[in-house]
Amino acid sequence: MKAGKEERITFPSGLLLLEGLLAQGESSRGVVISHPHPLYGGEMGNHVVGIIQEVFAEKGWTTLRFNFRGTGRSQGKYDEGVGEQEDVRAAFRHLQGLDLQEIFLAGYSFGAWVNAQAALDLPEAAGSILVAPPQAMMDFSFLRDDGKTRLVIAGEWDTFGPLEEIKKVFGALKPPPPLEIIAEADHFFNGVTEDLKRALESFLNE
Repeated sequence: MKAGKEERITFPSGLLLLEGLLAQGESSRGVVISHPHPLYGGEMGNHVVGIIQEVFAEKGWTTLRFNFRGTGRSQGKYDEGVGEQEDVRAAFRHLQGLDLQEIFLAGYSFGAWVNAQAALDLPEAAGSILVAPPQAMMDFSFLRDDGKTRLVIAGEWDTFGPLEEIKKVFGALKPPPPLEIIAEADHFFNGVTEDLKRALESFLNE
């Protein structure tokens, strides 16, 4: 299926305007994609975020990746993950306005942490996909009774999300989500992006 072309948009998050890239797909499904930590260079142009967008778009999904508040041309300032959760919910509402029947959240690193929290306040969200959740840096214990996490993708050599910790935390969820381990992958998936693509494609093909 031919992927839709991304178009630059703005949408409101409270009193702020955020910038995003929207690609409208042919299916009735959509996904909000969130980027890594903005204080460490994370933004919607990140290469892993781009891979996530590409895989979903090629499957016909409508995709929206965006810059958190204070990043790029998005208004506001970094808010320690609190305001960023509202940004995710605002992006979700924007996709809802396109009359999609099913909307997922997909986040990479810091974006995974923010998305996982935002999903708890989005009963309409179909699920959340966490790519390289930084378990060593951020607390994911709030997911204990989550029920929204549908897939976790982790790198074998990720020092920000050590594999044993990932297995312990996400294996304790009820039900535990599928865990895809990318062999020889660090937190940035350098040199193994094709493996990351295949893991995402496998989930979407189910």
